Amino acid sequence: MTTTRDVTHLTDISKGLTQADGSFKRAASSFRRTIEKGGEFEPEKDRYHLYVAYACPWANRTLIVRKLKGLENIIGVTVVSPRLSEHGWPFGDVDPFPGAEPDPLYNAQYIKDIYLRADPQYEGRFTVPLLWDKKTETVVNNESSEIIRILNSAFNELLPADQASIDLYPEAHRAQIDEINEWVYDTVNNGVYKAGFATTQQAYEAAVVPLFDSLDRLEKILAGKDYLVGGQLTEADIRLFVTIVRFDPAYYGNFKCNLRSIRDGYPAIHLWLRKLYWNNDAFFSTTKFDHIKTSYYSQKIVNPHLIVPLGPIPLILPL
Repeated sequence: MTTTRDVTHLTDISKGLTQADGSFKRAASSFRRTIEKGGEFEPEKDRYHLYVAYACPWANRTLIVRKLKGLENIIGVTVVSPRLSEHGWPFGDVDPFPGAEPDPLYNAQYIKDIYLRADPQYEGRFTVPLLWDKKTETVVNNESSEIIRILNSAFNELLPADQASIDLYPEAHRAQIDEINEWVYDTVNNGVYKAGFATTQQAYEAAVVPLFDSLDRLEKILAGKDYLVGGQLTEADIRLFVTIVRFDPAYYGNFKCNLRSIRDGYPAIHLWLRKLYWNNDAFFSTTKFDHIKTSYYSQKIVNPHLIVPLGPIPLILPL
């Protein structure tokens, strides 16, 4: 399945990425519905499908939560190729890459085809993650911060007690989680993109300085701690992890976020990162460095000659 409508003004990453002042502004996600008992989208086994890219930090969030909650047999997943083209994210049969898969539902060629199946007149960005409802053949949600909360609680009645009891957004710590999420998103998760996609020196510096200010702040928070909030693993850790694990292999070089590396400049963050990666399979098994490096360094807008650096070696240090 492919579409005939020309939507390259939305799929081509080199088009419409920055503002007139050279700054990057991320478009808001368009599909913001939820899964809940008694609602339009009921929690059911094998009704929903998650489209992701291992390369993408926003999609990586959802893969980690799916694994932590034991939802592998309830929600299917398809992984796209890491190489963005002018048509957006391709499936594995269009652009073969280890770990990339063809679309099992509609034999689509690109993620855009799934969006346009739900809404032929769709005018948003064709992003991952994408949570799809096979029953009504539409997009439930394409906002990662909301998808991870759906996965955290919506399917608990279908899970064994030990998996259902895992709560990554506990009531007692929500205010602190929300507060950390807000500034970490703006200056770190999205901050690396604001630095990397800036087209003026002023816009770049306006992003990279707050980024490292926030890393300094996180270093103090994580000193002597395994987790950001409440002495337990929460969504705040997951949301930060997906950026930090990509920092030295991708953002430090390709996005010019090079005031300091994580491994050499932030011992507390570095230890927190390695403990999550090496000690928890939900983080280890969903982090694919070959997808990450290939994707970021295949973006011609910031790396026109498509040269992929050999380092860092190793990609992540042992504990």
